[in-house]
Amino acid sequence: MAQRPEDPKVEALRAERSLNPRPEAVTDEEFRSSEFFDARDLVQVKYEMVRRVRVDGQAVSRSAAAFGFSRPSFYEAAAALEAGGLAALVPARPGPRRAHKLTEEVVAFARERLESAPPLRSVDLVEAIAERFGIRVHPRSVERALARSFRPEQGGRR
Repeated sequence: MAQRPEDPKVEALRAERSLNPRPEAVTDEEFRSSEFFDARDLVQVKYEMVRRVRVDGQAVSRSAAAFGFSRPSFYEAAAALEAGGLAALVPARPGPRRAHKLTEEVVAFARERLESAPPLRSVDLVEAIAERFGIRVHPRSVERALARSFRPEQGGRR
């Protein structure tokens, strides 16, 4: 059976990380009866939830429930909107924000090993790091960390 093509708006929302994972939880009457409002658009849903409280004077608990969120989620969205505008309502990319395993100590160790035996490959450094620190890291992560440590503006030496 052939799959039907997905709605282009859904594809765009997914690409921008703004696709609401639970559009069915939005029970607000305007979202159900208007073509302008789209429960699949997470940014629009969060914005409208906050607007209903701040502009229309709706109770936080009522607004949060109508838009499929908890009260703490409402306050989180309101603070994000206040601090960063609409763009702050877009969920952050998942995953670590930095090389959390590659501490300064680990990077210094890798640099020392590289400087003492220049033809070492990042795969060799991964093994040395695993032996010394008992952690597993990806070779590309080691390469990136070393490149950052060699940049003068980052305080590295070359």
